[in-house]
Amino acid sequence: MSGVLVVMEARGGAWNRMSFETLAAGQQLAAGLGVAARAAVVGSGVAGLARELAGYKLEKVYAVSHALLGEYTADGFAAAVEALVRRDGADVVLFPHTYQVRDFAPKVATRFGRVLVSDATGFRAEGGLVFVRQLFQGKLNADVRVSGDGPQFASIQAGAFRAESAEAGQAAVEEFAPELAAGTIRQKPEAPFRESARAVDLTAAEIIVSVGRGIKEKENIGVVEELAKALGAEMAASRPICDNGWLPMERQVGSSGQTVAPKVYVAVGISGAIQHLVGMKGSKTIVAINKDANAPIFEVADYGIVGDLFEVVPALVAEVRKVRG
Repeated sequence: MSGVLVVMEARGGAWNRMSFETLAAGQQLAAGLGVAARAAVVGSGVAGLARELAGYKLEKVYAVSHALLGEYTADGFAAAVEALVRRDGADVVLFPHTYQVRDFAPKVATRFGRVLVSDATGFRAEGGLVFVRQLFQGKLNADVRVSGDGPQFASIQAGAFRAESAEAGQAAVEEFAPELAAGTIRQKPEAPFRESARAVDLTAAEIIVSVGRGIKEKENIGVVEELAKALGAEMAASRPICDNGWLPMERQVGSSGQTVAPKVYVAVGISGAIQHLVGMKGSKTIVAINKDANAPIFEVADYGIVGDLFEVVPALVAEVRKVRG
């Protein structure tokens, strides 16, 4: 059986949000190649998650369940996914580019004599399948073509595809119990990796107002905070603002901060260095406010306002408050 297989990620009975971004990518890739898309969830007692996944446009959903998969280990998940891929016969296997995937997916690819194309941002059919991934913190895009027979493995970068673009449908659920032995799992389950404790998770925000060096001084941050309050948005910033201590590091967006993909991203006084764009380019709608008409941020913005933020932002706040009463 050929096609595209998407291996989803869930923890504690809850989906990782990046899973559905990867599902959308898998559906688009399958449509482009003219093949079927299938998906799988791996763990213990995942029948409920599999039924939820069956509400999407897929040929089939696999509920890959075993008692030894109840707690994550690289050995256990690698063995289970290897068995699934051999059973399914997919041409392409996609994963969300999470910390967990980075731990076990290269092991799976190696067992097939393949490589994992990590952190892909796109793909196209051009005499075969070509993946696109970024180099040097997004300064360059590289085309990666994998040669040889057998399944191709890739992980999808956060924000590269929109989760809500995953198509709804109806799929059958197939239970799959891989043959696993406790003696083959060398690790002892440990607490999942966490970057650091955060007071705010910007990845969950629907609206983000982000501020850059155009604000000039820490005392002026309040101007932009008023816009965030009026819009009911989370406040974020580019790296220089956080490096200066004007806002906490947990609110930094970019290659060395959080990667976000809200419905609306308002960039205030942000020029648009590539390191920042990497962290927010997946936003559904981008609004840029900058006095420099040639600022790179306008190249990715859906709406742009060329003007002094100290004049534009208070005017926007006033208009938003009028509309919202």
